[in-house]
Amino acid sequence: MIFSYPYKHLLLILFLFTGVSAFAQSTVVTGTVTDAANKQPLPFVSVAFTGTTVGTNTDNNGKFAISTSRAVTELKITYLGYQETVIKIQPGKEQVINIRLKPTSQSLKEVTVQSKKRAKYDNENPAVKLIRQVIANKPKNRPEAYNYVEYKEYDKMQFSLSNISEKTKERKLFRKYKFIFENKDSTTYPGKTLLPIYLKERLTQVFYRKNPEATRDKILGEKSVDFGPGFDTEGIGQYFQHLYVKVDIYDNDILLLGRQFLSPISDNAPTFYKYFITDTITLETGKKLVQLSFTPRNTNNILFEGDIFITLDGNYAVQKAALIVNSNINVNFVRSMNIDQDFELSPDGRYHLSRSNTFADFGISSKRKSGLFGSRTIARRDFVINKPRPDTTYLTPPEVDDEELRNRPDSFWVKARYDTLSTAESKVYKNIDSLVHMPSFRRTADIVNLLFAGFKNFGKFEVGPASTFYSFNPVEGFRLRLGGRTTADFSKKIFFEGYGAYGFKDERWKYFFATTYSLNGKSIYRFPQHYIRASIQRETKIPGQELQFIQEDNVLLSFKRGRNDKYYYNDQYRLEYVSEYANHFSYKIGLRNLIQRPAGSLIPFINTAGTQTFDKLTTSEATIGFRYAPNEQFYQGKLFRAPIINQYPKLSLEYTAGLKVLDGQYKYHKLDFRGEKRFYVAPFGFSDVILEASKTYGQVPYPLLNISRGNQTFAYVIDQYNLMNFLEFVSDKSASIIIDHHFGGFFFNKIPLFKKLKWRETASFKSLWGGLSNENTPALNPNLYRFPADNNGVPITYALQGNRPYTEVSAGIENIFKFIRLDYVRRLTYLENPDVAKWGIRVKIKFDF
Repeated sequence: MIFSYPYKHLLLILFLFTGVSAFAQSTVVTGTVTDAANKQPLPFVSVAFTGTTVGTNTDNNGKFAISTSRAVTELKITYLGYQETVIKIQPGKEQVINIRLKPTSQSLKEVTVQSKKRAKYDNENPAVKLIRQVIANKPKNRPEAYNYVEYKEYDKMQFSLSNISEKTKERKLFRKYKFIFENKDSTTYPGKTLLPIYLKERLTQVFYRKNPEATRDKILGEKSVDFGPGFDTEGIGQYFQHLYVKVDIYDNDILLLGRQFLSPISDNAPTFYKYFITDTITLETGKKLVQLSFTPRNTNNILFEGDIFITLDGNYAVQKAALIVNSNINVNFVRSMNIDQDFELSPDGRYHLSRSNTFADFGISSKRKSGLFGSRTIARRDFVINKPRPDTTYLTPPEVDDEELRNRPDSFWVKARYDTLSTAESKVYKNIDSLVHMPSFRRTADIVNLLFAGFKNFGKFEVGPASTFYSFNPVEGFRLRLGGRTTADFSKKIFFEGYGAYGFKDERWKYFFATTYSLNGKSIYRFPQHYIRASIQRETKIPGQELQFIQEDNVLLSFKRGRNDKYYYNDQYRLEYVSEYANHFSYKIGLRNLIQRPAGSLIPFINTAGTQTFDKLTTSEATIGFRYAPNEQFYQGKLFRAPIINQYPKLSLEYTAGLKVLDGQYKYHKLDFRGEKRFYVAPFGFSDVILEASKTYGQVPYPLLNISRGNQTFAYVIDQYNLMNFLEFVSDKSASIIIDHHFGGFFFNKIPLFKKLKWRETASFKSLWGGLSNENTPALNPNLYRFPADNNGVPITYALQGNRPYTEVSAGIENIFKFIRLDYVRRLTYLENPDVAKWGIRVKIKFDF
């Protein structure tokens, strides 16, 4: 029940830090613009302070909000087809001004959209006809229309503290950091006073080939602020980059903030958007553009609003786009988010993306003016069209840690930047470097890292995770653990990790030690991995939890329902080889020797005939596994790697052979399959689907069978059966499906109270089929271990019946207080088993947007 990724904690800390008052003496104007004749709200009206570049547009409901710290006295309102209006305002105050615009006597002429084919939509307005022409011409206006494309891409990502109070830097906690607060930028984004704290730049040469399709990004240079060993700066950059993905308006769907937005020029966009022709523009070249405004038909759906400018040269290409994230959708901490894109004319008459700027204003609430402001600017230059290169040009070589690329001189960046740094941005590298060398900042960073990421850094090694320092269970009682791992400062090729733990009830020591050697000369936490690993472990384990979908000695998972004293003492020796490829195919080969001793209520192992007891079970295994995860992405840094969930499948298959070597007692074969995928079903949210299957060949005692993953904690765990007891079901053949659906507020957004609370609906379905063959049924084989029973001799472990699956469902609410998910779980089958929970309330903690 800890947060999924440590970088989300950094954002949470920044939100808390910025929860202070805004700059004093700001002029803030809010209101609504309506038609003076019919009193209807007017969307996309331009509202600006006279004599400044500070401006905004009204939303779908005609509402606007605009602010500045400059001395202003007038507000100018302009809208095509209406009289321009200037309103007097009071400087330095917050005020509400509602404006009624009067229509001009001259109306906008209809734009004629010609087509050689007979109009299919004769009854539609010109705006809809135009957008259908844009959709029809999308294939030829994409870079993929060419056989070969190459260009240079400059990528700049920046995050700043926004509108921090002047009093903040005078507080005792921040007095030492005044030089950071003095580096303000109040001109780049009107109405925002920014203090840059993060900056990352990258220059890339991009090569694309249509057949066979391949894209290669060759990094030419990279530069980023470094927060020191207390923070994984590279991992932070990966997380920010995921928030600000590259936007392609020609895609049907655009993934932002973990949500799938429908593009305004998607194939089925006219079903979900309303379009308005708001202006025609003649360029200096004589070419004409049509300004097309759009707004969601249903403002609760995950859609954009804004404007696109369409060429009338027969290509119907997008020449400019301004996308605004719909403010009515259910998103945490995001007060506003905009994407502005410009397209340049190529010599062949086509348009290509030349600049894209995504910027967002984050904050705890809309009432507070302070917060976090982030932007990502992408600029493309030096396009080369249809020039073939050798095949090796399009192959992505193994990633290497090239220090030269990360330490390009300033002269390189002066030429490389297609987007000039602001004065404040140009100082951020030096300021953060000075900050990191301050002892007080390093101490603060260590505390933050320990509390939220769980580790305390000591340079060449770090101690943690903190959540495992203390825990308890019925077998060990009160348990203390201390562990750690080496860092890249110790070595970039060899890594050590381990821990020691002691249970005060069983009075036994547990330990773990592993060493991993990188075979490609880079960190084992970076893609693609290529390493060999050896480990030794003595530990307690709950049967069925060997896959470690949860960490048992996390203190929050120590609280369990019912009787949960079914444990093993495991002594495990393991050797593993892992190799990943650039196409995201990987394989692993492993050897394992495992000694399992019964603990708690499982003592002793006894055969079905009751004639023999066993104090341990020894197995030796050889495994080979294959995994394919096309287009998989990661958060990855110095000591951390976690997958980013996207719409692409992940498939894995593992074969295990039991061997009668090294005291191994059984010979058997086992196959395990797992497939998982996220399905976006706009506008109804998304579903995470997991399919699994397992088959064991050969006669083995129940500890070596497939023990279903029960869960007796009060945490809701996606991969486990939350109302199944530990060791309740075993099988030698099984298949399962798990569907976890997130509606994202589709229903709750229509209920005013729930919409205000930003609650979201969830539902899940889990079903497991399986059974035991005759050779692995203890009742038919006296030599096998009998199934565990309670003190009265009543069995507590069962075989699944092939035609009767274990099934449970749940319905829940997530995003309670922005990080809690609460599920009502109902068990539908095998209710007759003793000591089972037929229903329950389970909780999951997850910080998300």
